[in-house]
Amino acid sequence: MSSTVSTSSQNEGWSGGNKPMKASYGKLMMWFFIVSDALTFSGFLAAYGFSRFKFINSWPIADEVFTHVPFVHGQELPMIYVAFMTFVLIMSSVTMVLAVDAGHHMKKAKVTFYMFLTIIGGLIFVGSQAWEWATFIKGDFGAVKTYGGNIIQFVDADSDHRVALKDFAQHIPSERVQHESKKGIWFMSESALSSYTLEEVIQGFEASPNLVVRTQIIEDNHKTVLSREESLRVLRENGSYVVEGANLRDNEYGTPLFADFFFFITGFHGFHVFSGVVLNIIVFFNVILGTYEKRGSYEMVEKVGLYWHFVDLVWVFVFTFFYLV
Repeated sequence: MSSTVSTSSQNEGWSGGNKPMKASYGKLMMWFFIVSDALTFSGFLAAYGFSRFKFINSWPIADEVFTHVPFVHGQELPMIYVAFMTFVLIMSSVTMVLAVDAGHHMKKAKVTFYMFLTIIGGLIFVGSQAWEWATFIKGDFGAVKTYGGNIIQFVDADSDHRVALKDFAQHIPSERVQHESKKGIWFMSESALSSYTLEEVIQGFEASPNLVVRTQIIEDNHKTVLSREESLRVLRENGSYVVEGANLRDNEYGTPLFADFFFFITGFHGFHVFSGVVLNIIVFFNVILGTYEKRGSYEMVEKVGLYWHFVDLVWVFVFTFFYLV
């Protein structure tokens, strides 16, 4: 009889009930969700890694893509603003830890304060990501897509700095109509008219002897720059149409697959952050109303904290894959 009692006491943690392994049902379900969501993100990042490896010689260089900082124009500051976004999100995770700790000590005022800081950090990150998307979609310089599907950019032959289409393209008075599949070739259409036609770009390039073409092919960590003669030949013979910014079909920075993964994975993560902000706001107002004070437990703060830490951890991997590697 004594051995039976001893065995049952040893297995008490595995006996199920309302709190298996001394974890509440809600907290256990949050862990299940986090594990399943982690597998989803792992699949996305693995697909990104395989695709990047396949197109390793033409993949856009992050330092040339993410160079923008709000309210700072005319300067290229690679990765500065992305680093700021990452810092804000990590600090919001710190404030969430402080909120959970204050909840364990039943300190309502501190929980309220740290939850508020966490929400502010989340809103800054979501707003920054929206701004980054808008900047990426709009683009800075413009490029030309060849008939082979490659992107050619324009650089100054002396400084090797990129030159925007607006700085050299010549205006040709003509009536332009947006091409739609119902009006012409059935399998071709354009989402919006570009600022310049291919003919305007070619004429401007011919009139600017200091310009050369840079391809998307990477050699020795630098994109290949063609000679002036080769640049003219490629532009005249292989130029197809003008590309500005990035979308799901074209990308002025290189292979369009980069833009596809960027929009999908960062958008999916951004949706998680936005959802976390909404959950934090709901919990924040419940803290103010004293809901958890009456329950005698701030476990709900701890559960949304688990989700928030997961979101922060996922961003570390997304940041590494897209911006650092």
